[in-house]
Amino acid sequence: LTIIDWALQTINKKRAAAGEAPLDITQIPRDDKASYDLLTKSQTTAVFQLESRGMKELIRKLRPDCFDDIIALVALFRPGPLESGMVDDYINVKHGAKAEYAHPALVPILKPTNGVILYQEQVMQIARELAGYTLGGADMLRRAMGKKKPEEMAKEREKFTTGAVANHIEESIATYTFDLMEKFAGYGFNKSHSAAYALVAYQTAWLKTHYQAAFMAAVLSSDMDNTDKVVILIEECRQMKIKICPPDINVSYFKFAVDEIPELGEEVILYGIGAMKGVGENAIDDVIRERETQGAFKDLVDFCKRVDLRKVNRRVLEALIKAGAFDRINDNRAALLDELPTALKIAEQHGKTAQTGQNDLFGLEVREASDAQQDTPDAPPSVEPWSDIERLNAEKLVLGLYLTGHPIDQYAAELKFITNGSIAALIADAERSKSKQSARIVGLVVEMRTRQTKSGKNMGFATLDDSTGRLEVAAFGDTYDKYRDILSKDSLIVAEGSVSVDDFSNTLRLTAEKIYSFEQARAGFARAIVLNWPDGASNVEFTKRLGEILQPYQNGNCPMQLHYKTSIAKASLQLGDQWRVHPQDELLIRLRRWLGKAAVEIRYR
Repeated sequence: LTIIDWALQTINKKRAAAGEAPLDITQIPRDDKASYDLLTKSQTTAVFQLESRGMKELIRKLRPDCFDDIIALVALFRPGPLESGMVDDYINVKHGAKAEYAHPALVPILKPTNGVILYQEQVMQIARELAGYTLGGADMLRRAMGKKKPEEMAKEREKFTTGAVANHIEESIATYTFDLMEKFAGYGFNKSHSAAYALVAYQTAWLKTHYQAAFMAAVLSSDMDNTDKVVILIEECRQMKIKICPPDINVSYFKFAVDEIPELGEEVILYGIGAMKGVGENAIDDVIRERETQGAFKDLVDFCKRVDLRKVNRRVLEALIKAGAFDRINDNRAALLDELPTALKIAEQHGKTAQTGQNDLFGLEVREASDAQQDTPDAPPSVEPWSDIERLNAEKLVLGLYLTGHPIDQYAAELKFITNGSIAALIADAERSKSKQSARIVGLVVEMRTRQTKSGKNMGFATLDDSTGRLEVAAFGDTYDKYRDILSKDSLIVAEGSVSVDDFSNTLRLTAEKIYSFEQARAGFARAIVLNWPDGASNVEFTKRLGEILQPYQNGNCPMQLHYKTSIAKASLQLGDQWRVHPQDELLIRLRRWLGKAAVEIRYR
């Protein structure tokens, strides 16, 4: 209910600005086709009561298309109904099988639930219609059946049979009907309870369908203290094509919020500062209060001078920088961290002079020099920006997830040589062919679980994400024992094996035969690292520096090649075997920082 309320606040604020009447969630239509389409596709993450894995599977089978089906879903998804077979009966009749009724009087009572006794109210209706029970008596029967006391049930059986026969119903039919009631009464659910839950479930599904950003921002805010849940919800936003922007000191709030990006022509979700690790609500309130009363922050120094550094301390500032909260001011996060000590000193001196009412000429000079440097756009940055992976790792540290990219992005040029397609393409091919096929995929381990069989064999199940989709990889017995050290959360791995449909979940799974870390796969598939010799570089200085960089990575299997080209000559040189290297990420980062990205290539063919 809180999530719905938060979503409506966001929606109605925008509607009010546009001169529209507020949205009344109690007046939405309950026959919205788009909402039922969302349900039938099992896209129910964040939908109240309907988001668990088992419930999604039940929805996939049932394919609900009316509100009564949602009421039934809530009542059906419990151990009793699932184990009794009544769920299958309900689904089969829903999709065309013929329902059987022991007596015509049962038809109007059980037809809404496809011939199944699903609700406690139906037990009471049957007792009244067939056996003439009073409302009070029918409720006593419902209670007796729930308690399953033999002596009470014997009395009720006799009473029911006598009443049914008095209503001209054959004794055998009366006994059979009582047996059915007794069997299912223990599983019966209070329909009024189920209907109330179903209404909230439908309202959340409707909001997710028609006001995606507002609804998902509210859901994220409700779980912002649970990083694991935030990760799942942000992945859902990505699947919904909702852009999640980093927190921003000039725009963001404590909770996740919706922002309009005019140049994109779409709504985006701004990351809630309150979901960051180590950033307290008091600090956030201070930042928001200052910017709303005194205007936007201009730069890091301006920010440090204006906020209460007892609340927004150095640890908080470092977290904000790493999360990207200053990106719209300066997107070189490495440079901002380098500038932070100076900014804090200036802010501290500014605070002292403000208290004494004096001007600090030295502080002004430092600030003016800083401004002058920032006003020179052509000047090279004094601090090298982080690589993509360094930026993402910093985000993971303070947010608990990778926000502005995926660790696999930096390997995009290499993937086509190591794998035989993306996870999304593999899933699409498998769904078309419906047959087992071999595959080699790469992905980030976002979830890892292990099990042990009764015979003591180990099993590992890793969920891989490659930014196009997710796929479960299973490693059994000796395969798991051999590769268990590689199968850890947040590691980038390559898995090779056969893809088939898992009978239990009815989803695709790759059963692994071989597993590599990404660097192991690169070392196995790469033919050489090729460097372009910089034009005009000193031979002595270049070779000396190259040797210093390569030396820690020697004794590998990957050859090093140099391409030398000037206006009068060109040549390709392969270094001797003693300069074969381990093609690790760290080596490639160092080479690219030295020579530039375009000058370093990993050759696979």
